[in-house]
Amino acid sequence: MISVYGLKNCDTCRTALKWLVAESLDHKFFDIRKDGVVASDIIAWAAALGWESLLNRRGTTWRGLSDADKENVDEAKAIELMMANPAVIKRPIFHVNGIYLVGFKDDQKATLIAGQ
Repeated sequence: MISVYGLKNCDTCRTALKWLVAESLDHKFFDIRKDGVVASDIIAWAAALGWESLLNRRGTTWRGLSDADKENVDEAKAIELMMANPAVIKRPIFHVNGIYLVGFKDDQKATLIAGQ
C-alpha cells in the first residue's frame, strides 16, 4: 500500500490521488493539516529526501512567514517550521516499500508503479 501525505486542497495532491485511483494502486491519503504530522515523520522524510527538498519556499505560506523565520534556515529550523506550518512541506510525499518520494512527476509515477 502507498501512503500519500499532502493537503486535500492541494491541486497536485488531488491530481496524484486521481491518478492512483485510475492506475488501481492501493493507497491511503493523510492530510497533514487535518490529520496532523508528527516530528518523527518529518525527520524520516528529511533523512530520506533531504530537508531542502521538503521545504516549499515558493508557496504562500512561506511568503507569509516572518523574515526572522525565513533567515538562517538549517535542518532543525526547517523541521520546526514544517511542524508549525504543515503547508510549507512540499507535497505530495509518498511512502511505498520503504521508499520516500516527494512531488508528482514522471519519475515518481514510474517508481510508484514499480513499487506495487
